[in-house]
Amino acid sequence: MKMPKITLMQTGVPGLDAILGGGLPELSFTVVGGGQGSGKTTLGHQIAFANGTVERPALYCTVVGEPPLKMLRYQQQFDFFEVEKVGSAVHFRNFARETLGGDLEGVLDAILAEVEELEPGVVVVDSFSSVLSATGMDRRRPARQMDRFIHELSNRMTSWEATTFLLGEFGDSDLQDDPVFTVADVILWLRNVRQHDSRLRKVEVGKLRGGEELPGQHLYRIGKGGLRVYPRLIRPLPEVDLSPGGGPRMSTGVPGLDGIMGGGVVPGDAVIVSGPSGSGKSVLGMQFAKAGLDAGEGVVIVLFEESVARYVARAAALGCDIEAHRGDGRVAILRRVPLDLGLDEVFEEIRDAATELGGARVVIDSLSGLESSAIGAEEVVLLRHSLRRLIEALTDGGVTVLITVEMRQDGSTFKLTPNNTSYLADDVVVQRYVEIEGTLEKVLSVVKMRRSAHSRAFHRYGITKRGLVVGEPLKNLQGILTGVPTMTGERSRGNGEWGEMEEDGGDEYPPQDPREAGA
Repeated sequence: MKMPKITLMQTGVPGLDAILGGGLPELSFTVVGGGQGSGKTTLGHQIAFANGTVERPALYCTVVGEPPLKMLRYQQQFDFFEVEKVGSAVHFRNFARETLGGDLEGVLDAILAEVEELEPGVVVVDSFSSVLSATGMDRRRPARQMDRFIHELSNRMTSWEATTFLLGEFGDSDLQDDPVFTVADVILWLRNVRQHDSRLRKVEVGKLRGGEELPGQHLYRIGKGGLRVYPRLIRPLPEVDLSPGGGPRMSTGVPGLDGIMGGGVVPGDAVIVSGPSGSGKSVLGMQFAKAGLDAGEGVVIVLFEESVARYVARAAALGCDIEAHRGDGRVAILRRVPLDLGLDEVFEEIRDAATELGGARVVIDSLSGLESSAIGAEEVVLLRHSLRRLIEALTDGGVTVLITVEMRQDGSTFKLTPNNTSYLADDVVVQRYVEIEGTLEKVLSVVKMRRSAHSRAFHRYGITKRGLVVGEPLKNLQGILTGVPTMTGERSRGNGEWGEMEEDGGDEYPPQDPREAGA
């Protein structure tokens, strides 16, 4: 026997279809549970307006709760609400009188009468839990009348070929006792999750017959356009050929650094630059962005600590006029405050910005600022997993990612990055402070490159008015990782001195104005 094919209905909610495996099964019976303020009514309206037509309208049934006029007054502020559809493609009916009469059979008959008259394709009952409360039914002690109501409603909606939604203030504790969850083909949970001093809304698919959902809790926001869901798995970019030797290297924009990286960064690599405060991580990121803009590439800059105005001003001091490039549409700067973030939301924004610009480079400054919003080992792990998904989505699409991260320097141990994040990167550049003959010096080393040969030496570098400049490798020294190296022979001052690093002899080291030293 040939089985009928399940057709999927698009919800009209950005991101929701993705976690439902492509959409909701048509003719399905969906329960949407959540607390007050979780957006159940807005979700119901959004689906109704997205799917209601004159030929197959949407029927929105309200029971005990706010009056329809009050509800519509607020709902029509959303972009999806089309006034011309009301009364033609979307019909609103209120059954408060029948519900308050305490007759569950009367509520069912009233709804079915409207369904028979309108022949809707979508039916929404808001709120089903109010029906039970107003009629004196206790859903934790199911009665025969309630069982009949649920099964009759489900069967009749299916026979009328209507996709049905029951909205209610249900919780996880209702799953075992309420027959509505047995009948339901789909269960959606809308939750308010506390995060530090704020709350985030998250949706989870609790049940999906005939489909394969994306598991876990997914962030959603309620804005002018209604609900928007941000799936945990970031949509991949179109993949490109990243075979070794398949294209020219990308310049870091840092004099001397390309050479010790074997000619520059391999396109599509993820690069982590780690080092202590003041070592020049942000400056290196600015130079990397400038090199991309100079090459005509699209660049996305993501700031988790510094303000956009301050960042743009510091970049301008290094000769990178980011503001001019913002005008020509080749650079996007995203400034986000970690404590107010949902990771999936901001990572999706980064992905979208890179796609829109045709971006070849993404600079994230810094991972430490983002990690400041994570409390406890579990949140750090979740952040790391989300970041890995973002990096994979970008680099598989040929985008090169540079991430700065602050690393506390400890002479007793040598770690590439905090919280064991070095595995996320193809390339790792480590910056350190060392004391040489009573002078504090900056040194860096390329300690990891997955697809390239590279120098393994420590190189002295300085921060000038033009940014970082990398010099010759340190020689005749051992114990550099301790921060206090010792000489193994006569010091050769020629290769390592700042005068040898200078180009055009224009800058001094250290800079006379400490503000020129970068961060």
